[in-house]
Amino acid sequence: MTLLALALGYLLGSIPSGYLAGRWLRGVDIRTLGSGSTGATNVLRQFGKGPALAVFLVDVLKGTAAVRLAMLLLEPLGTPLGAGSWALDAGVVAAGLAALAGHSWPLWLGGKGGKAVATGLGMLLGLVPAVGLACFGIFLATLSLSRIVSLSSVVAALSLPLLMLGSFASTGTGLRPAYLALAVLTTVLVVWRHRSNIERLLAGTEPRLGQKKADPEPS
Repeated sequence: MTLLALALGYLLGSIPSGYLAGRWLRGVDIRTLGSGSTGATNVLRQFGKGPALAVFLVDVLKGTAAVRLAMLLLEPLGTPLGAGSWALDAGVVAAGLAALAGHSWPLWLGGKGGKAVATGLGMLLGLVPAVGLACFGIFLATLSLSRIVSLSSVVAALSLPLLMLGSFASTGTGLRPAYLALAVLTTVLVVWRHRSNIERLLAGTEPRLGQKKADPEPS
């Protein structure tokens, strides 16, 4: 059942929503446009707000569905959702990470996908909704001030481990090591996937909302 949860997580994460949007709307491969990412930000820059919102919502749902399906598959009979043992937590977290891997390195696109921000948000909303909402709030607040999506994503990701620790204290559930490990690994993945953006941020050349990036990022 654990292997099934992992496989479903990866397959859900690898649904290439941004790629499909490019094919259906313009008959193009979005990986050849702008940043080369299949995520909602590149869809926004290339195709507009409507397609970008649709891609964002699908990517969020991928992450949520991956962890909720894992809970249903791995939950011991009679144990409430989200209140499982270390083994259950670890299995659900692994399915969530599989969804992130599927989004970042999709099987169908030769391993070239998006940066896992929206799928990571969906995963958090499925696991610890308060933490997911807090991360999204930090993302929106940073975006409203900077108008730079990559900076907002990195700041939200860096806040995740602290928010997860805070959730343990506020709910009185005690430390859940698998969830904390997930927070740290998600932060590392998101920051690593944004390494070229960070280089441009430091150089002052990262585009803001409303600007298009003409050349693809190196893969």
